[in-house]
Amino acid sequence: MPNKPSPQSTYAQRVTCVLSTDAPGQLASFGVGQPVAVTLKQSAEPGRVRFELNRSLTGQGHESYDVAPERQDTFGAVLANRLFATGKVRAVHVFSSVVTVDLAPGSDASSLTQTIIDLYQYWKPGMVPSVPTA
Repeated sequence: MPNKPSPQSTYAQRVTCVLSTDAPGQLASFGVGQPVAVTLKQSAEPGRVRFELNRSLTGQGHESYDVAPERQDTFGAVLANRLFATGKVRAVHVFSSVVTVDLAPGSDASSLTQTIIDLYQYWKPGMVPSVPTA
């Protein structure tokens, strides 16, 4: 009876490296990481929106930010920093899998959804790996 390959070796056989045609010698990039599923809901209060996620960012803790956080030691802080970087946000509150955002005047939340979806995307198409030199 032939030996069955281990799940790890089967996985390794399925993973292939593709060279980029745009930059000879560079690896082509594919999205790596897990996208976050996001549902955007309008609040009854003007200028405030709620994003419902398919995963918890804070457990049962609350995190509130009126400015971009200096320390980014939690997923809520990382997300708040990225949302503030868009220039469309006045405040962010994260509780478990719900992110409440107070929008800056004149801003809309449409582009913020993609910022949240990409929270765990570590490698995106178009990125070129850097190769350290000795």
